[in-house]
Amino acid sequence: MGMTAGRVPGLAPADADGIRRYTRPEGKSGGHGVGWTEITPYAFDVYEGWEEVPVSIADPGGTEIDVRFNSDDDGGLKVVLAPVLRFRDVEEGTNPGIEDLIPFERFMAGFGPELIQSPVDEADILDAFVDTREGLTYYNFELRNHTLVAATAWKKRVYIICLQAPSRQWRNSADKLRKTMKSFKVVTSLA
Repeated sequence: MGMTAGRVPGLAPADADGIRRYTRPEGKSGGHGVGWTEITPYAFDVYEGWEEVPVSIADPGGTEIDVRFNSDDDGGLKVVLAPVLRFRDVEEGTNPGIEDLIPFERFMAGFGPELIQSPVDEADILDAFVDTREGLTYYNFELRNHTLVAATAWKKRVYIICLQAPSRQWRNSADKLRKTMKSFKVVTSLA
């Protein structure tokens, strides 16, 4: 199919519950930091009112941000695609899981400054758990500052979704944001 530069629609119409599934379109090119090779599609659910917004390489972490969404009612999210080479050399033909790259206990200390622009101490983490989605291990975190993070690794990239909301939005939308975090997955069947 080839690569298509810029924003390519990937948001499905809302279902009966107002949930919209975003699936990264096949053929959408990567940005400056994520390279120009094919990226395995990922998907997550958002609600009516969420809209994709342009990503700028001038944003903090902008070179590795693949997509960004905002909602006036619920908050915002970004998906970061970080090369596994930031963690270690990976032999050609191998596909390490996230647990092979960085220990669960150290993930937020390493990525927190990039994701929320400040260090993350253990006291900042309200909840943390590991789960499996379609055979991949995911690290999941809820931070005191109303930030949710889920991350996995697949084919030389670490896929991270980061959702944030100010206190006013968090009070009404925390459960929806948690559902979005848990819906995030790399669609390995399309790889």
